[in-house]
Amino acid sequence: MQKKVLKVNPVDNVAVALVDLTEGETVTLGNLTYDIVKNTKAKHKFVTEDLAIGDAIIMYGVLVGKANLPIQKGEVITTENVKHQSAKVEGKTEITPWTVPDIEKWKDKTFNGYHREDGQVGTSNVWLFFPLVFCENRNIEILKEVFEKELLFEKVTKHQLLLRSLVNNSETETAIEDEKDSRIFKNIDVKFITHQGGCGGIRQDAEALGRLLAGYVKNPNVAGATVLSLGCQNLQVDLFKEALEKISPDNKKPIIVYEQQKSGTIDEMLNGIIKDSYEAIKQANEIQRLPAPLSKLVLGLECGGSDGFSGISANPVLGQLSDLMAGIGGSTILSEFPELCGVEQELVNRCVNEKDAERFLTLMQDFEKSVVAAGSGFDMNPSPGNIKDGLITDAMKSAGAAKKGGSSPIQDVLDFTEYIEKPGLNLLCTPGNDVECTTALVGSGSNMVLFTTGLGTPTGNPVVPVVKISSNTSLSERMPDIIDFNTGDIITGEKTIDEKAEELLEFIIEVASGEVKTKAAILNQNDFIPWRRGVSL
Repeated sequence: MQKKVLKVNPVDNVAVALVDLTEGETVTLGNLTYDIVKNTKAKHKFVTEDLAIGDAIIMYGVLVGKANLPIQKGEVITTENVKHQSAKVEGKTEITPWTVPDIEKWKDKTFNGYHREDGQVGTSNVWLFFPLVFCENRNIEILKEVFEKELLFEKVTKHQLLLRSLVNNSETETAIEDEKDSRIFKNIDVKFITHQGGCGGIRQDAEALGRLLAGYVKNPNVAGATVLSLGCQNLQVDLFKEALEKISPDNKKPIIVYEQQKSGTIDEMLNGIIKDSYEAIKQANEIQRLPAPLSKLVLGLECGGSDGFSGISANPVLGQLSDLMAGIGGSTILSEFPELCGVEQELVNRCVNEKDAERFLTLMQDFEKSVVAAGSGFDMNPSPGNIKDGLITDAMKSAGAAKKGGSSPIQDVLDFTEYIEKPGLNLLCTPGNDVECTTALVGSGSNMVLFTTGLGTPTGNPVVPVVKISSNTSLSERMPDIIDFNTGDIITGEKTIDEKAEELLEFIIEVASGEVKTKAAILNQNDFIPWRRGVSL
């Protein structure tokens, strides 16, 4: 029989409704019973004691809000009776102990990946086209159409057939052939990026974009790149090359650069790009998958469209997986700094050295100051969808989001566009925006992104597999076309967090080896949005 309520941490004074609860219903939690004061939807929380105005709301063992009104024992908490509140951070106050999980089962496991000359291993093999400035987006789109039609032989989609039937006033649609791998080159993917940056904003944003794109070229999933420049933009070719030189001084990957203002007509330039890129893609197709240890995996940890179950199912599963990876010698990257607000003290205490602890706090404080200067604040982070599904304060959302990072020591703290150097858990300063965050994780070296969601988020990345992990079974059944892995059986009590983490790692090995295609890849979701910290000039 499924439990109706759950207390995440023994010191919490709120409990989570695992199913819809009705007014007047009595529920049991351990040896205690609670009379539900008002109808409480699944994923929402009710208080386990009477609270006066100003009293602390504790969940996950940390301060997540304070009572804005008197709240009766058994009453649901809402944005009306609770407001955001987070604990003050005092700097590193203690060394957090950590017990390495049992990795005996995993230490000799491998995945089949693409080995690069710098020692990294890719989970995909991608030739990447991108512009240094938005002025070249049109040329990228032309190249995309040419290469996809001629190298992929794209078939008519079912949506095109539907429109065709409407245009022809026909009640039936022509059947689509069984899906086959129609690529001429079976061992390489060709992907295209466009963006709105490179000029017109502050120089710092152009420089950051150059570093981000350099990170994409260095990413182990990329075999090489074709780069388009106009010539007069802020993000000059030399700036991009300097950024790449800094993170990859011995770069051996082929990079084809064309500058339009030096290349004559558009036709002349495109002809040259097509010929040069085709030869390079043909060579990259020769690279074969070979076994690699799991320590070569770099997993980006991300959440989007979170719900009230995310912090007790999907995110803790990622946390346990992150701890397993740390024990194996692999790497994980936890991002979304606005969603770490309220758990800074725990993260500071987990930093291996004082310098990283100080840097984390400085990045958090500088980020929040910029948000306040824009007339907002981290307390405005929960979206309407988050609130509707039980995440009513930023600190509550953050405490659940931080569970993705498990409990292992934090080995390094990175700012946006910095590339990962140390195995184990890393923190990366990014916004909470799903696509901006995923974009940044890949630019910092993730060769796969694990993306938890409770509401459903249709997004992917052009370079790495994005694995969508549902916090609840209802979502996985309602949106099976975007969900790869379900953790809802934790909520129903059928599985434990440890069991699901091991299942997920097995699934990750299959994806990393190219044996399973993610739903985002099947849907051809290739989102890329760089974070712009500045303003347009």
